[in-house]
Amino acid sequence: MDQTLKLWKKGDWAAYFGLLANNLTNLLTMISLLLFVVGFPEEIVYGRIVPGFGLGIFLASCCYFVFGRMLVKETGRLDVTALPSGPSAPSIFTVTFLVILPVFKTTNNAEFAFSIALVWCLFEAMILIVGAFLGDTIRKIVPRTVLLSCLSGLGLLLLAMNPMLQAFETPVVAFVVLVIIFLNWFGKSPIFAKIPTGFLLLAAGTILAWGFGLQSPEAISAALHTLGFNPPEVHVTSLISGIPHALPYLASAVPLGLANYIFDLENIESAHAAGDAYKTRRVMLANGISSCIGAFCGNPYPVTVYIGHAGWKSMGAGLGYSIATGTSMLIISFFGIGALLLSIIPVVAIVPILVYVGIVTANQVVRETPKLEVPVIFVCLFPWIANWALSLANNVLTAAGTTGQAVGAKVLAAKGVYYNGLVHLGNGAPISSLMWGCIAIFAIKNQPIRAAIASTIAAILSLFGIIHAGTVGFAQPASMQFVYAYLMVTALFMVKYAMDRSKVQNNSVTEDSAA
Repeated sequence: MDQTLKLWKKGDWAAYFGLLANNLTNLLTMISLLLFVVGFPEEIVYGRIVPGFGLGIFLASCCYFVFGRMLVKETGRLDVTALPSGPSAPSIFTVTFLVILPVFKTTNNAEFAFSIALVWCLFEAMILIVGAFLGDTIRKIVPRTVLLSCLSGLGLLLLAMNPMLQAFETPVVAFVVLVIIFLNWFGKSPIFAKIPTGFLLLAAGTILAWGFGLQSPEAISAALHTLGFNPPEVHVTSLISGIPHALPYLASAVPLGLANYIFDLENIESAHAAGDAYKTRRVMLANGISSCIGAFCGNPYPVTVYIGHAGWKSMGAGLGYSIATGTSMLIISFFGIGALLLSIIPVVAIVPILVYVGIVTANQVVRETPKLEVPVIFVCLFPWIANWALSLANNVLTAAGTTGQAVGAKVLAAKGVYYNGLVHLGNGAPISSLMWGCIAIFAIKNQPIRAAIASTIAAILSLFGIIHAGTVGFAQPASMQFVYAYLMVTALFMVKYAMDRSKVQNNSVTEDSAA
């Protein structure tokens, strides 16, 4: 079978450019935050963190390539698409703002902040490793509609929404790229069919961007200064030194570790729905181990199964794009050439690919969901919408030099901005989306015991501030209203269960009397 398996297909080109663009965007975002927001030394950022970042993605990509080969042998199918690998995007912001920034500002010790962040990533990785042995069980318990619906929210709001906004900021470039996507990937009659669509998108976008003066030769000159060979080094000493001091910061690792775990489950389920049934334990262990090795080599950001498998598969991608992306990220991270690439190829020529992937991800749940369960899709979207809106509101307020607390919830509510609602619904979106999806689907299918269990779990998560709270903490006053509310929902489902049993028993008695 391997003799006829093509390790690189025409569709791998488009998937490669799309996934590489996303990983590059995350890499450059991480670099910008560490250098310009935190004020971290360039030696630590470019010399330690970036090489470890690329190494972690490369290792996971190698594992996914091997898993794809194994799936080909197990199934005899040649249309297997490898899983995409990338960093946990929420972790980039969480580790930076909840761990590195406060530690560095408090101690003014970059080495100490670096060591604490590595311990944080190692803890995240251990959650994935331990969870690897529970993943298949959870996938069997949680309905597919819920997992795919949660993923659709992630795809539309976190993956596709901002790229779509970027497209409308530079329509002279992005509109043409978007329409080529509609023609070639959504349509049945592609334009310039002999040219790989990935190349066509980048070529068209790059030519238009340079033609309209949106790219600058000066940016290329500036990017050349980032070049240089920085292989990863082992940072065992930094890790060990950070362990005794890391405990206060590990509380934030628990909800995000659980969220990353849910992301992996959702993406594995998405691949399964698309026809590629990867083994959950195998994939989870690969992510956990890759994140561990990355942490030991200086990367404080865990890796994950990246969103978009269904999209890459619809492009006709096979096994090659994933390992090609991982190899490219390794080279780019070791030699510091990411900024140079983006100074030549404009981001706006690439981001429409992410819009496509987000749409395909959301469309997958529509195709896979029975008619009765369709409302669950929209229930799962609400936490993601609130999460995106909360981030937008906070960024706007920060840019204005204030915060939501300073302005006041009542003042914002008077202007139609229900800030407290955004805070409660948006925080913990990955997990609250899952919980509300379970409550909704079990209610629709009249499974009150399962629904009661889901609402009880949601109450426990609220009690510890894992959902509906800005920070983790036990029995916080603002969180207790959600604990009580979920427990009342549990009681309601138990009443429904009792009523259903009573109805069945009454019907049975009636039938016996008639007999």
